[in-house]
Amino acid sequence: MTRAKFETGPLARVDCEASDDRWTLVFIRDLRHPPERVWAALTEPVQLGQWSPFTTDRDLGRIGDATLTMIDGDNAEEMPVSVSRAEPPALLEYTWGTDLLRWELEAIESGTRLTLRHTVKDKEFVPMVAAGWHLCLVVAEHLLDGQPIGPIRGADARNYGWDELNDAYADRLGIEGAGWPHDRAQPD
Repeated sequence: MTRAKFETGPLARVDCEASDDRWTLVFIRDLRHPPERVWAALTEPVQLGQWSPFTTDRDLGRIGDATLTMIDGDNAEEMPVSVSRAEPPALLEYTWGTDLLRWELEAIESGTRLTLRHTVKDKEFVPMVAAGWHLCLVVAEHLLDGQPIGPIRGADARNYGWDELNDAYADRLGIEGAGWPHDRAQPD
């Protein structure tokens, strides 16, 4: 598979849950691989660097602090991370800036049911987060299939269906006002 033939596939099962002043995207996707392989893709720096929006300075499969580097073209931004739970191959939880990510892996007959709970401050970010993780997990599936296509990060995601995915997830979740972060009007 080349990027020229990249297909986003169907939308994931999603929900948005409110908790105090925060919002949690619940993103569920079934992968064709066993939990141990999916766990390795979620935690090992070399594998993460091939599908995720960031690189990491260490294996995320153990509790403690780490640094993730967000990459957008030639720009890179380091962000602190604190892994609070690492229970291979079933549960990984960490903070990412002010966000909380909880990856749950469940063995199913066809492979793994991945449930990502990504908690953000603003509800309008939930469809954007869903669109981004959707693309990342399509890329991760190619990596797990042994056909890596390289990460799709930052503004480049718009060349691979991010805008359409964002709109579709916004519709599915009933959330208006979501759009590419740099396109939205900034408050005065």
